[in-house]
Amino acid sequence: MSKFSKLGLRRAAGACAVVAAAAVGVAGMGAGHAEAAPLQSGYKSASGIDGEKVQTWRKNESQYSVARVAANGLGRTALVSGTYTTKATEGVGGKLYVGFLVGCQVDVGGISAGGTSGISATLGAAPSISASGSLSIPLAPGEASLYGVTSKSLKDGNATIQLSDFELEFPNCGGYASARSVVLTRAVTGYEINDDDDTIDGSGTLIQSTLYGQPFFVS
Repeated sequence: MSKFSKLGLRRAAGACAVVAAAAVGVAGMGAGHAEAAPLQSGYKSASGIDGEKVQTWRKNESQYSVARVAANGLGRTALVSGTYTTKATEGVGGKLYVGFLVGCQVDVGGISAGGTSGISATLGAAPSISASGSLSIPLAPGEASLYGVTSKSLKDGNATIQLSDFELEFPNCGGYASARSVVLTRAVTGYEINDDDDTIDGSGTLIQSTLYGQPFFVS
């Protein structure tokens, strides 16, 4: 068995397959149910040197901005929905992670996680995900970061995560905010997480595939 570093990936808070914002969480902001803007679907295929294959899909993704109650110009909120699926060849196990690359007065369309931009590549547990299905993002103008939402282990080579009206909240962002989904799959034959020494055990090639969503602005 080979050992691979988890590269800072921590298990996200709750491995639930569906994350939904409670209706009271939306109504409390004084928002009407605006029509969601559809975002582009996406697909990516990654292969190992021994023929292993991991396929990732992003489907039915949409978002819409929610009107702000505060009159001070601060605070932005978007509701995001989408379905994210991974399928691996027989014998390959792993984990599917879903998160968001976000920025305050920063266009995240030209940023990739883990690149030279200084964005952290971790898709572990975000610091403040509420039980109702929302993520509070404490970014100031000019800042960008990557936040994990949830994760799910592959079962028989398959995993699906669905978000339904998941709230992305920018409480400190005066000006526009931007975001895009990030879907990460880490898979290997004989996949097993060893928490004692923070490694992933497996044989063959460790496949890491990242699928980026269409960037959108939150006004």
